[in-house]
Amino acid sequence: MAAQIISLAEYKSDRTVALALRGEQAFLDGAADLAQRFHFWSGASGRRYVHTIYSLVDCPAVPAGNYILVHRDAEGRRLVLAIGRVGNTAASLNLAEIRRRGAELGANEVHVHLLAPNAKLSRLIETDLRSGQCTGIIADVAASM
Repeated sequence: MAAQIISLAEYKSDRTVALALRGEQAFLDGAADLAQRFHFWSGASGRRYVHTIYSLVDCPAVPAGNYILVHRDAEGRRLVLAIGRVGNTAASLNLAEIRRRGAELGANEVHVHLLAPNAKLSRLIETDLRSGQCTGIIADVAASM
């Protein structure tokens, strides 16, 4: 399977996806598969950031942006291993950095967010997502006490 970057704007404008987003039954080919390629992660601010999901091996070269390295187990549960950003002008260097870090941590998925218009906002998104994950961990620990 070849990996590709999917534009969220094109995804939303697709008629089959539009039907599914409105809650109507859409049994058209590929709609369910396409919907599984995106995941929303929430930051501490409450903002939600859409990410395109790739396997670590199939992730394409990506421009500067944010990423989340995830280990997804056999039951579909996701464990966040790292949240970061890449800023190289060469997309292949960004991919190399993501794959190296992912391999070191045992990730099998890469969630990529490419909608930040500049490096400053990308840094803010990274911080928001990291803080959001820490908030979830703190809440889990508090609930178990």
